[in-house]
Amino acid sequence: MRMLFLSLISATALAACGVDGEPVRPSLNAGVSISNSGVHAGGNVGVQKGPFRLLLGL
Repeated sequence: MRMLFLSLISATALAACGVDGEPVRPSLNAGVSISNSGVHAGGNVGVQKGPFRLLLGL
């Protein structure tokens, strides 16, 4: 699982820096929610280039 996560992060960084063509802009969404059961943190990171979108939820 750890290698999969590192591979996805590496691929995202490679695409974002523009090595394979024009750079794409990464996106980040994070949030914290509070409920009766406690505090929960979550978010996602991703990139979009044309019709292709890659998101990784945390």
